[in-house]
Amino acid sequence: MIPILRNALLIAGKDLRSEAKSKQVLPTMLVFAGLVILIFSFAFDPTDIAVKAVIPGLVWLITLFAGILGLNRSFVSEQKNDNLYGMIVAPVDSISIYLGKFFANFVMILIVQVFATPFLFLLFDFPFEGSIGWFIVTILIGTFGFTSIGTFLAAIAGSSGSSEMLLPLLLFPITTPILIGVVEATKAILVNPDQLANGLSWLQLIAGYDIIFFGLCIVLFDMVLEV
Repeated sequence: MIPILRNALLIAGKDLRSEAKSKQVLPTMLVFAGLVILIFSFAFDPTDIAVKAVIPGLVWLITLFAGILGLNRSFVSEQKNDNLYGMIVAPVDSISIYLGKFFANFVMILIVQVFATPFLFLLFDFPFEGSIGWFIVTILIGTFGFTSIGTFLAAIAGSSGSSEMLLPLLLFPITTPILIGVVEATKAILVNPDQLANGLSWLQLIAGYDIIFFGLCIVLFDMVLEV
């Protein structure tokens, strides 16, 4: 298991270093997230109390659309010079390839959330009255599930000539339960702190969903590479 994790970290490090040099994906994700927040701040009155209720949905809407940009590039970029084929024929387990891509995508999406979420709260003058600890746990659990499924589906879509269209079509239906759960959990934590128990129930449901699909993605990823 240790060699698998070591190789996965090497692949993730390679992707993150490549992004740090090229600055192609992460800046695009950050700019996109910022534009979405600005558009919604002009579309809705930030001083309206009723608008505060949509903040939990906006947190995950930004994550969803900004994340797709990064997920789509994670395997499309490997098509050049047959880089993906090189990793397949190398003495590296397929699980390492999946985990490496997953780690890199997870880090980049978290970076977007670290910058975008405070910016969202600032523009909407959102009073943070909930538990910051449980909010961070919700972000981590939701992003874990979204990224694990998204990385797997990005590998499938990357082999087609229209990955930009195929990935959202595959990703949205499968991640809908996660998105519904994290929005409800985030709402209970941020907007209705007295309903924290309800939010924790949603988190347990999401965690179970994450574990099941993460295991399936690891088991089935070898078949995706063979295609």
